[in-house]
Amino acid sequence: MLEPAAHPLRVVFFGTPDFAECALRALVDTRHEVAGVVTAPDRPAGRGQRLSPSAVKSAALELGLPLHQPEKLRDAAFLAQLDRWNADLYVVVAFRMLPEVVWNRPHLGTINIHGSLLPDFRGAAPIQHAVASGAAMTGVTAFFITREIDTGALLLQRSAPIGPSDTAGTVYDRLMVEGAGLLCDTLDALSTGHVKSIGQDLLWTGKEREAPKLFRQDGRIDWRRSCQEVHDFIRGMSPFPGAWTTLNGATFKVHEVSMDPPAGDAGALVPGQCQVSEDSWWVGTQDRPIRLRKAQLAGKPAMAAEEILRGYRYPTDALGTEGF
Repeated sequence: MLEPAAHPLRVVFFGTPDFAECALRALVDTRHEVAGVVTAPDRPAGRGQRLSPSAVKSAALELGLPLHQPEKLRDAAFLAQLDRWNADLYVVVAFRMLPEVVWNRPHLGTINIHGSLLPDFRGAAPIQHAVASGAAMTGVTAFFITREIDTGALLLQRSAPIGPSDTAGTVYDRLMVEGAGLLCDTLDALSTGHVKSIGQDLLWTGKEREAPKLFRQDGRIDWRRSCQEVHDFIRGMSPFPGAWTTLNGATFKVHEVSMDPPAGDAGALVPGQCQVSEDSWWVGTQDRPIRLRKAQLAGKPAMAAEEILRGYRYPTDALGTEGF
């Protein structure tokens, strides 16, 4: 039996940050054609608040690809541009939610590359939530966009490990590469007919976790949780939105901790209570203390815990107990 002919697909690519840029560059190196690129309008950035292009825009200009930056996705002029590009398929990687009038336009539909093994960790922050939950495995998923967010039929997936010292940032970098490869595999499979979509309801077990968007307040550390949970939470909030607590009523960002065996009588600390010496800073949790390795006082750069202790002249008896 002869295999179906592999016809290159004509694609419109939607994306904004470096996660999407990596996928766009990989896509350009395939036999498929990028008919156009859609990214966010330039936004103010930095101290001078100068308008700055997205990573995807910079890449598109470098690669000589047609580019559009709509303020409103339902704008008639933008929809007309999409029609002129006449794509077989739309691809979405790290972009805002598309209205149905956009994602339902191409005859093959619209696919999204999501940073988890769906149906687990549906939502805007799958990487942070996976690391914060202590998961040992995650991955990327290619699926069709439908009306309900992250619920469309699955096409292909790739798994990736989460190590015990990984942060959301290191996993993000890993999945950025995996997602680019998965996109290319998915387009090849769609072009040859060598893939069948599967409904997420067929994979649902009831143990799946949600991954809603995170805000600054979501990064507050609850020292009443177990040592392992606190450790995983801090890893999951790094680098965004950032884990934080309070020290003498001021915000105190926590960048790194370790679960070393407690020294001396540190094992008797209650949640949030601290024991410090010249070279160590222990904080009590629900079951055993955790060692503070790197943190940041308000208005100061991040420093090793021992450096902070050498210069800090205020009490260090407790962290983050206000309001608990």
